[in-house]
Amino acid sequence: MVGVGGVSLMRVIMILVFCFLFPFGVPLRPSVVNIGALLTFNSTIGRVAQAAIAAAAEDVNANSSVLLGTTLNVITLDTNCSGFFGNIEALKLMEKDVVAIIGPQSSGVAHVISHTADELQVPLLSFAATDPTLTVHQYFLRTTQSDYFQMNAIANMIEFFQWREVIAIFVDDDYGRNGISILGDALVKKRSKISYKAAFPPRASKSIINDMLVEVNLMESRVYVVHVNPDSGLTVFSIANKLGMMSNGYAWIATDWLTSFLDSNEPVDPGTMNILQGVVTFRPHTPDSIQKTEFMSRWSDFRKNNSVGSSLNAYGLYAYDSVWLVAHALNEYWNESGTISFSSDPRLHDANTSKLHLSVLPVFNGGQILFQKLLQTKFTGLTGQVQLDSDKNLIHPAYDIVNIVGTGSRRIGYWSNYSGLSVVPPEILYEKPPNTSTANQQLHSVIWPGQTATKPRGWVFPNNGQPLRIGVPHRVSFEEFVAKERGSEEVKGFSIDVFNSAVAKLQYAVPHEFILFGNGVESPSYDELVAMVAQNQFDAAVGDIAIVTNRTRIVDFTQPYTESGLVIVASVKARKSSAWAFLKPFSIEMWLVTGAFFLFVGAVVWILEHRKNNEFRGSPRRQLVTMFWFSFSTMFFAHRENTLSTLGRGVLIIWLFVVLIINSSYTASLTSILTVQQLSSRIEGIESLISSNEPIGVQLGSFSKNYLIQELNIPASRIVSLEFPTDYSLALERGPKQGGVAAIVDELPYVELFLSTNCKFKIVGQEFTKSGWGFVFQRDSPLVIDMSTAILTLSETGELQRIHDKWLSHASCSLDARVDSNQLSLKSFWGLFLICGTACFLALALFFLRVLWQYSKYGREQSIVDVEQLDSDATSRRPVPMTSFKRLLTFVDKKEAEIKEMKKKHWDKQQSTRCSNEVGTISQTGLDGQPLSLA
Repeated sequence: MVGVGGVSLMRVIMILVFCFLFPFGVPLRPSVVNIGALLTFNSTIGRVAQAAIAAAAEDVNANSSVLLGTTLNVITLDTNCSGFFGNIEALKLMEKDVVAIIGPQSSGVAHVISHTADELQVPLLSFAATDPTLTVHQYFLRTTQSDYFQMNAIANMIEFFQWREVIAIFVDDDYGRNGISILGDALVKKRSKISYKAAFPPRASKSIINDMLVEVNLMESRVYVVHVNPDSGLTVFSIANKLGMMSNGYAWIATDWLTSFLDSNEPVDPGTMNILQGVVTFRPHTPDSIQKTEFMSRWSDFRKNNSVGSSLNAYGLYAYDSVWLVAHALNEYWNESGTISFSSDPRLHDANTSKLHLSVLPVFNGGQILFQKLLQTKFTGLTGQVQLDSDKNLIHPAYDIVNIVGTGSRRIGYWSNYSGLSVVPPEILYEKPPNTSTANQQLHSVIWPGQTATKPRGWVFPNNGQPLRIGVPHRVSFEEFVAKERGSEEVKGFSIDVFNSAVAKLQYAVPHEFILFGNGVESPSYDELVAMVAQNQFDAAVGDIAIVTNRTRIVDFTQPYTESGLVIVASVKARKSSAWAFLKPFSIEMWLVTGAFFLFVGAVVWILEHRKNNEFRGSPRRQLVTMFWFSFSTMFFAHRENTLSTLGRGVLIIWLFVVLIINSSYTASLTSILTVQQLSSRIEGIESLISSNEPIGVQLGSFSKNYLIQELNIPASRIVSLEFPTDYSLALERGPKQGGVAAIVDELPYVELFLSTNCKFKIVGQEFTKSGWGFVFQRDSPLVIDMSTAILTLSETGELQRIHDKWLSHASCSLDARVDSNQLSLKSFWGLFLICGTACFLALALFFLRVLWQYSKYGREQSIVDVEQLDSDATSRRPVPMTSFKRLLTFVDKKEAEIKEMKKKHWDKQQSTRCSNEVGTISQTGLDGQPLSLA
C-alpha cells in the first residue's frame, strides 16, 4: 500500500505526463468518475458486500496504473430488498452521472432496475443476483455464478445418490421460481423429477412455513432441495427440526444461501449448527491464491477494528472483483479516446403538473462501448480468472460441496461444468481432458441427518395411514397362479407367494392390502387392471400379468419372476413308420449336396492320381467306372485303390473325416426316428396356423387375442375365447369341423399346467414370443427397483424355484415332447463341406500350376519332335505352335514317368550341345589358344 502523500504526488506526475504527451485533440481523463452500488444494507450478503466494495475502491484508487490518476467514487444506496425502492434508488444514482452500477444483490430487484439501466444505457453488474433469466436484459452483467450451473450441480448429485424424486422448497419470487424451474429441467435429463414444489411467499410467517412443511412431510419423497434467501432460510430448518424432519431417513440439500450465512457469521452459534446437522450445501468455488489469502488477512483486521461486523463470504469476493472489473474496463474505454458524457432523452419529460423531474435523468452516451469493454476485460481477481463468456456468465463455473457436521462443516467434493462431481479441485482438472461420465463421478462420504453415514433411501410410503392398494385378478381358472380363498377374502397362489416373499426381503415394511378385481364368474381383462393402476385406482397389481409393450407405456413392471411366451397347443397323433424312413434323417438339400460332394471329391482324386497311379488309368470307360466306384466306396471306407500323390492323400484324409461325421449323424438320427415315438400334427407352427383359415382358441382376458389380431393380422372371426382347461381339451378334441378349434395359443406357464394332465395334446413348433410375468406399479414408483432386487435375490437363493415347485409341479406325462422336425439340414454341416471344398480347390490349383510349369519347360520341344515325325517333309511345313489346347491336354495325359524321361532327354541334349561347341572352338584355335596356320 502506498501512502496518501505518495499517491497524490504520483497522480500529479501521471497527469503532467498525460498532458505533455497529448496536448491537443485528445480529451483528458476526468479527475473523478462515479459508479453506483445498490445493496440491501441490513442483510447477510449486503453487509459483507458493502465493506468489500469500499475496500476494492480504495485499492483501485491506490493503484496508479489502473485509472491513471482518476479517482473512482462509489455511491452506495440501500434498496431495502424492494423492487420499488430499489428502482427509486437507481434513479437517484442516475442523477449523479454514474457510468456503472454494482448490484443489486436480489434477483427480483435486479429485474426491476434492469429496465431503467437499459433505457439510460448504464451497465449493471450484479455480484449476487443468480437468476438465470436476468441475462435477457441488454445492460445486465452477472459477476457471480448463475443458478443454471448450481441447479445442474444439484441434479448431478441427486443422480449420484440414485434418487428419483425430490421436493423443492423455495421462496415464491423470481429468484426462487426461476431457479427451481432450471432444477426441474436438469432433473428430467437425469431421469428424475421434482415430485412437489412447496413455495412460500417472501417474508412468510412461521405459521405459513410450518403448514407447508407439515404438508410435504406427508408425502412420499424424503429428499428436499431448499432454495431460499439467507435471512429466511434458517426458519425452514428450525421448524423442520421441531417437526422431526431432521432425523434419520431424510436428506436435505441447500443452495449456496446457507454457506453465505455460515461464512458471514463465523463462529456460528452452536444452537444453529445443531438444527443443520447432516445438511449438504453448495458454495461458489474460488481457488486458493496469495492475493485471496492477503485480502482475507486484511478482512480479519477490519473485523478487529469493528469496521466490518461480518466474516467474509464468497459474494463479498465477487463484489470486490466487480469493482476491479469496472476499473479495468474504464481504463480500456479511455485508452480508446472514450469520454464520459451524458445527454437528455427527449422521451423523458415532465407533464405540466408533474414534480418527478424526469427530464434530469441523463443517458450515458458511452454506455454501449463501456459495456463491450466489460465483456472483453480479463484479469485475475480474488475469485480466480475473471472473464465473461458470450452468454454474459463467468467462465469455469464451479462449486464446493459442503456437509454440515458437528460444530462446523467439511468439504466432500467439488462440482464443475467441466468434469462434474469430483474430489479433485476444478483448477487441476482443467489441465486434463473433460470427463463427465457417470463412472468418473466421485464424492467423499456424507454424514446425513440422524448422524448416519448410510445414504437415505429417499422415499417412504405416504404418511397418510393408507396401505398400498394392490389389485389382484379374480381368476376362475388356472387358480394355481392366483385365486380367492374359499370362504374368505384372502388370496393365494404362486404369484401371491412370490410377492409376499419379495416384500419380506425388503429392509422396510410395506403395508398393503389385496383387492380382488373381477366378478368371480369369468376371468377379468388384464389390460383393464393395468389401466386402473395407471389411473391411480390401484397403487399396484399382483398376479400372472405379462410384460407386454402396450402395458409398459403406462406403468412400470418389476423384474420378471417367471418366464413366459406364446406357444401353440394342438392335437397330435403317433406317426407310423414308413418304408422310406431311411431318407428322413437328412433334408432334401442335405442329400443333394452330399451326393454332389461324393462325385466332386472322386473327380478331384482321379485328376490328382491320373498321372502317377496306374489304377486310375486305362480306357475312358474303365477310368469313369473307377472314379464312380472310388467316390461312393469311401462312404463305407471300402475303397481298394491306393493313392500315391501327396495332394490326393491330403484331399482323401479330409474327405474321410467329413464322411465319418455324416455317417455318425445319419446313424444317430435314424436310430431316434425308428426307436422314439414320433408325433404329428396338421399344425406345424405359427406360420402354418396363420396360413390356415381354421379357428384358434385363446384364454379369456389374455393379451394373446389382441396380439394375434393386431400383430399377426389374424381375423377376429377366427378367434375363440376359452375359460377353463376343460374348455381347452373339449375344443381341441372336437376340432374345427365339429365346432372346436385347430389349435390354442396361450402363454407357456398356462400351457405347461394344462399339458400336465392332458397328454393327448402337445406344443407344436417353437415359442414365438419372449416375455415374462412381473408385478405392476405406477410410473416412477421407487418400489420397482427394490422389488426387482428382491426378486433377483429370491432367484439366486433358490427360494423362487421352491415356490414354483410348491404350486406348479405335478406328476404328469412328459412335457418335453414337442412336434419338431428331427431332420438334419445343410445348415448343420455347411462348415464341413466348406473345408472340404476349399481343400479340393487348393489341391487342384497346385496340381495345374505344376503341370503348366512342366509344359512350358519341356512340352514345346517334345511337341515339335512329334510334329516332325508325323510329317515326312520337314522343310515344307512349319512347326505347329504349342498353344493348342488339344496338345496341352495331350501333355497333361502323359504319365509322370514320361515327363521324367523328357526331362532326362532335355538334359542330355543340353550337355551334348555344350560339348560340340567346345570341340569346335578348340579345332579353330588350337590347344594353346592360338589360331592354326594353313601352311
